[in-house]
Amino acid sequence: MLATSNLAIQFGAKPLFEQVTVKFVDGNRYGLIGANGCGKSTLMKVLGSDLEASAGDVMLQAGMRLGKLSQNQFGYEEQRVLDVVMQGHTEMWQAMQQRDQIYANADATDDDYMKAAELEAKFAEYGGYNAEARAGSLLIDAGIGEALHNVPMREVPPGLKLRVLLVQALFSKPDVLLLDEPTNNLDIHSIRWLEDVLNDYDATMVIISHDRHFLNQVCTHIADLDYQQVKIYPGNYDDFMLASVQARQRVESANAKAKDKISDLQEFVRRFSANASKARQATSRRRQLEKIKIEEIKPSSRQNPYIRFEQAKKLYRSAVSVDKVTFTYPGTETPILRNVNLKIEAAERIAIIGPNGIGKTTLIRLLAGDLQPTEGTITWVENAELGYMPQDPQAEFAEKTDLFSWMSTYTGKADDDQIVRATLGRLLFSGDETKKSVKVLSGGEKGRMIYGKLMLTRPNVMLMDEPTNHMDMETIESLQIGLEKFPGTLIFVSHDREFVGGLATRIIELRANGEIKDFNGSYDEYLSSQGIST
Repeated sequence: MLATSNLAIQFGAKPLFEQVTVKFVDGNRYGLIGANGCGKSTLMKVLGSDLEASAGDVMLQAGMRLGKLSQNQFGYEEQRVLDVVMQGHTEMWQAMQQRDQIYANADATDDDYMKAAELEAKFAEYGGYNAEARAGSLLIDAGIGEALHNVPMREVPPGLKLRVLLVQALFSKPDVLLLDEPTNNLDIHSIRWLEDVLNDYDATMVIISHDRHFLNQVCTHIADLDYQQVKIYPGNYDDFMLASVQARQRVESANAKAKDKISDLQEFVRRFSANASKARQATSRRRQLEKIKIEEIKPSSRQNPYIRFEQAKKLYRSAVSVDKVTFTYPGTETPILRNVNLKIEAAERIAIIGPNGIGKTTLIRLLAGDLQPTEGTITWVENAELGYMPQDPQAEFAEKTDLFSWMSTYTGKADDDQIVRATLGRLLFSGDETKKSVKVLSGGEKGRMIYGKLMLTRPNVMLMDEPTNHMDMETIESLQIGLEKFPGTLIFVSHDREFVGGLATRIIELRANGEIKDFNGSYDEYLSSQGIST
């Protein structure tokens, strides 16, 4: 069991959350959800003893071991992969390191060697003598072959680094496992693998994720961080959505009935309190009034932006032709894309999927004109007007300017202040926020600004590379609705299967050796065609 009692975190004058008392028990898997900035990662750091709470306590049941997924995928670049995994058992690793330091010290004393003998006993107690073999076995189970076990982490492909860190978290056989955004930077196939691993592992888990499909597949409970409190709901994310709406409706309905009752009682007291024959009844009504309580409904930290995309011109029939396109990055010999041929029609919604590093972003950049083919041609129809959202929009915010001025450059008209303010407001930027520099925006805020740019420029083709990155559930849901209503052509890369499944009418999967699987149909239909259950 992992539990908190009256936990509070405060940065500055306003508490992030307060008096949080919650229990994570019985091998349940809890999805910790909430709006961006509500304190999910902060709470996770407090639970993992990486941050001290302002008040209250965190309690881990005696004899239980806690495991944490490291967020720094590039924090071990010079260390051997097996060593990275074994560091997951902190006590064993420390005992081994201290023991080896004594043995390596030519000036070690008899007392030092006595200490080394004690450390040797601890090392054995923690299973140190078969630790390397067990670490290797776990790595193989995670799809990381022996050829990578003894190399430094810098030689591990980016798509496999998180698998190494997950093996590290599991190595000590923790009873409680904390996972903060474990699906970040994973492709769709790797997320399916992660789901299987977590569903098969027997431990109490607390998981932060914005991947709705992942939460539905893995979680047995949802821990909702809102109103500066944590409330536990049984079931997965879809169950939570239904239960939370129903719970709020019940409170609102009960409050409405209570207010009507209060109004009736107050009217009776007002009319008859001075009437001697009705005085006793009036006094009784006053007592009833004192007993009626209106349950406070605090303002939610959740906010849904309003996202709608329009097109200035309509495309008919064809949108783009990709003919025999090959692309090789300068300084490399092997093409990342080879002899790609595609015909894309107007109003199609195409999801580009495939393993990390296979060339998905490269293909989007080629279509956007951000890269030029090494061989072959990409031909857009004459009336095509492209809108592009890169995976990393940092270059879009290189100039030091405020939000209002940045957005104003995309209206296409002079003196359109009202349109700019309305667009910013729909994207949850209002008041003094519009005056702050774009350089201080978070990843999610920058993404919303790019949505605003696309709303104002009204392209008839949108190219989007991981448009849900850094976004909370509310923004992802609003974006999906906006794209469902977009009448133009959409080509996007995403690892969010709920997002892909809800939007795509065609799937293009990039595979090894330059092979492309082009499927007309939804993502669920594509999986069925491959013999994969959804």
